Amino acid sequence: MTNAQVELPQLSPLVDRLAASLLARVKEQELQNPLLVGIHTGGYWVAEALRKKMQVNWPLGGLDISFYRDDFTKKGLNPRVKPSNLPFATEDQHLILVDDVLMSGRTIRAAMNELFDYGRPASITLVTLLSLPGRELPIQPDLLGQELHLARGQRVKLSGPDPLELNLIHVKEEGSA
Repeated sequence: MTNAQVELPQLSPLVDRLAASLLARVKEQELQNPLLVGIHTGGYWVAEALRKKMQVNWPLGGLDISFYRDDFTKKGLNPRVKPSNLPFATEDQHLILVDDVLMSGRTIRAAMNELFDYGRPASITLVTLLSLPGRELPIQPDLLGQELHLARGQRVKLSGPDPLELNLIHVKEEGSA
């Protein structure tokens, strides 16, 4: 595959669509007092943007899943690890877990492991802004902004929080000159 330029989606329409879908899902499932949990950092920024767009005051917490990653022993600890901040009890609560990009599914698995250490939620709804091919675990979003296909050696990085911007980055692949 060539390194052709991929057209990145505009984030504002994705956030608008996700916000409308999330409000409809909460109403349809009659979820009482849902709690938003964003995965540090991009997922937290997306959760903030969704909360603002929906004009709701649902409590918002943040997870730093660094200690829960299954590659922790290989990669080591990220020097910017921050403590998770869940200013609410999760036991028997309806959680809306938000991440920016879902690819392998390992970040979501780590986030759910951490959430269960805080208590057993009544339900978890997974919301992701983007989904990329490469799933290694059977984890799929309940609500998705857009599926994105990148060329080999391309990645996306969300910057923010205000404004949220999506950037295409090129990574040098192992073994390439």
